[in-house]
Amino acid sequence: MTEKNPPRFSAEIVQGKCPTCVAHTMLVGITHDFYRCMNCGSDLQQHINGKISYLPAITRTPEGEPFIREWARDEKI
Repeated sequence: MTEKNPPRFSAEIVQGKCPTCVAHTMLVGITHDFYRCMNCGSDLQQHINGKISYLPAITRTPEGEPFIREWARDEKI
């Protein structure tokens, strides 16, 4: 059976400087304040404080230990 109204997705694409790979590249909006670099794949968080800047998104484990995901090996650093 086909759906009459399939879900519609829209992604915001902006240009910016990625602090991880230090390149001017396209950034694809995952949510309204998280973006992914199209050059290196790192997740960035948008901060607006007089100017728009993108900083690496660092998450914490339930134990409170911060980690950054390594895309090639999917292990903690």
